[in-house]
Amino acid sequence: MLKGLYTAWTGMVNEQNRMDILTNNLANSTTVGFKKEGSTSQAFSDVLAHKVKDVSEGLGTTRRIGVNNPGVKIGENYTDYSQGSFRITDNTYDLALGGEGFFAIEFTNKAGETSVKYTRAGQFTLNKEGYLVTTEGDYVLDDKNAHIKIDTLHDARIDNDGTIYQNDRAVAKIKLVDFENYDYLTKYGENYYTPLEGAKLTDSKATVYSGYLEMSNVQTVSEMVQLISITRAYESNQKIIQTYDDTLDVAVNQLGKLQG
Repeated sequence: MLKGLYTAWTGMVNEQNRMDILTNNLANSTTVGFKKEGSTSQAFSDVLAHKVKDVSEGLGTTRRIGVNNPGVKIGENYTDYSQGSFRITDNTYDLALGGEGFFAIEFTNKAGETSVKYTRAGQFTLNKEGYLVTTEGDYVLDDKNAHIKIDTLHDARIDNDGTIYQNDRAVAKIKLVDFENYDYLTKYGENYYTPLEGAKLTDSKATVYSGYLEMSNVQTVSEMVQLISITRAYESNQKIIQTYDDTLDVAVNQLGKLQG
């Protein structure tokens, strides 16, 4: 009987994990360049049950009595890297990538340590020194891994390969990279990605669109439908536990009473 309590509990834990991921997707449905996440579920390994030291079988004798499945466990989470829709901004330094690839960003943490992160969010701007930066102030890197400085007194245009022109002269080229296997990427915050050990960089063939932003690939209606499904599954497991609790209450407090 108690096995049912545990199985229902594992189901509730799994649905809670799915709910956490789904609500994070919904919270970032308008975040530029955000890629939604998903989760998987796995079954615990089946356990072969035995009768051990049971006098009805004879001392020292064991007998198989069946296979038990202890329920569900949380599997692996994954990121959906599919293309998001484009939004027109007409801002030269708002950039969207068509196809696979990432912008390279020099990220500085609170301790002052710098490292290269990768992002699909191309909401860039110029700081007061004329450097191309993200909205958080991190430097966008060029194809030589240097900061990109632009003369703020002149207009600029950005070609589809990421080359920045001023006065019909190329002044820099935005670095675009890709990875052989996205399984070697891990999220750093909501929009940055960090390569893990074993990640292999490749050249990106993505097309740069100036004056556009790639929006989140979260489909709000689809996520809401999943939200209803998860809620119902959670409530079903909750009702199972309540039923087991009522049954145990009868067994302990009523069936065990002595008749006077």
